[in-house]
Amino acid sequence: MKILMKRTYEVPEQSDGFRVLADRLWPRGIRKEDAHIDLWAKEISPSTDLRKSYHGNEIDFKEFSKKYGAELKENPDFTAFLKETEPHQTVTILTSAKEIEVSALPILKEFMEKKL
Repeated sequence: MKILMKRTYEVPEQSDGFRVLADRLWPRGIRKEDAHIDLWAKEISPSTDLRKSYHGNEIDFKEFSKKYGAELKENPDFTAFLKETEPHQTVTILTSAKEIEVSALPILKEFMEKKL
């Protein structure tokens, strides 16, 4: 499986394959009909407390990564999420964050790759 990362606001493309929104909150300004989201995986996104700590600059990206990784390890919904994405050749995980490199996506992608 090829796992891609993309902002929700980028134009959906055929090459995206199975599109997964990996944010707990729906992106502002995007109608559900226009989003071309195959799965909204809010249950595997960072917890509200962790997200608020990170966005409130209480913790840095390194600490956020460590804590989110720990959340994923303990998350019982992750197995079901993997089963749903596994049959697809290409999975694009999406976020509304402006900077993908310092969002939850790289952590989620790495975790997925280890489990597949």
